[in-house]
Amino acid sequence: MKYFYLTFLVIFYLSFSIRVQSQDTLVDVGGYKMYFNIIKGKGTPILFDAGAGNDGSVWDNILEKIHKVTGTTLITYDRSGFGQSELNPNLKNDLDFGIENGIKELEVGLLMLGYNNDEVILVSHSYGGLYNLLFAHKHPEKVKSVILIDATLNDFWNEELLTMRDSNVDISTIAKPSGDYYLNANFNETMRYARNIHFPENIPIINIFPEISFSGAPEVYTNRWTKLHKEFGDNRDNVTNIIAQGSGHYVFQDNPSLVINAIIKAYSKTLDEEQQNEILQKALDNAIELSIEAKINNRSEQDLNTLGYSFLGNEELDKALEVFKLTIILFPDSFNAYDSYGEALLKANRKAEAIEMYEKSIELNPENENGKKVLLQLKQK
Repeated sequence: MKYFYLTFLVIFYLSFSIRVQSQDTLVDVGGYKMYFNIIKGKGTPILFDAGAGNDGSVWDNILEKIHKVTGTTLITYDRSGFGQSELNPNLKNDLDFGIENGIKELEVGLLMLGYNNDEVILVSHSYGGLYNLLFAHKHPEKVKSVILIDATLNDFWNEELLTMRDSNVDISTIAKPSGDYYLNANFNETMRYARNIHFPENIPIINIFPEISFSGAPEVYTNRWTKLHKEFGDNRDNVTNIIAQGSGHYVFQDNPSLVINAIIKAYSKTLDEEQQNEILQKALDNAIELSIEAKINNRSEQDLNTLGYSFLGNEELDKALEVFKLTIILFPDSFNAYDSYGEALLKANRKAEAIEMYEKSIELNPENENGKKVLLQLKQK
């Protein structure tokens, strides 16, 4: 039974005990240093941009799992004035520290590290989405895809909301000089500037956002945030919306498997068919480990179920059957697992086995009306 509110191929959230080697690097970008953390690998690099007030360490809980499956290079960094990155001592005016300067600093850092000519996948959270926007707009030929995680959209901050924000944020209380001070000093100018910039239409975007972000914020704020995110996917052919049910603003902390799987999916699109199958096999090989985490929050069953239906949708019946069979082994008490496996068996013209699965599903959940209906139809034939 397909009922999970996801619209993309979820692979798996993997639990690993293996530590990958990362490289902490302070890069001179013109008389001052920026901090980069790099997990080296082969393939299209993935570049992460954190939200406002955060540094690159916010991504630490998901990097190893992504690298384990993809084997590609992962890059996180601290924007100037945050974390371990210094501020440019040569800039004097507040406006000099705006977001355009931030993009230039990132470009110089990537140049010094030798990644300036590489195609990249961009991942961002919240305010970092504007960095993805500007980078993709400036370098459309370099960006393979974008994963936005409850990101700030370019048209969110209208004048009404900026006025509300001005009445609640007193930047005189923020220490200067600091990255936080300059972000807030340039906030309104940044948002007005971003309104006129759009993601190139040829770049695939996965847009992940919760049902309600910033719970407790004014209703006009939360309603507009959700409305614009839904419209962002509805109105653009290159955007896939994913609603992260049960998550808050920090989706990658509340549901790391969802974010990890979205990134792996985007990365897989850069590979040939053989390499894609290899990545899928790595995920399947670790399904048992996944089930341990899933017994706590039930996400693994959701992931497997969605994966099976993705294969069905792509007419890869053998793979779908394999996944659904694995699901009933891992989750023998799930009526939905048997219901889904029964549906796949029907598509494979294995009626007797399908009947058996639907009967088991109804035994586990006598209120499974869909299963009852299908079973009745099968026994009447």
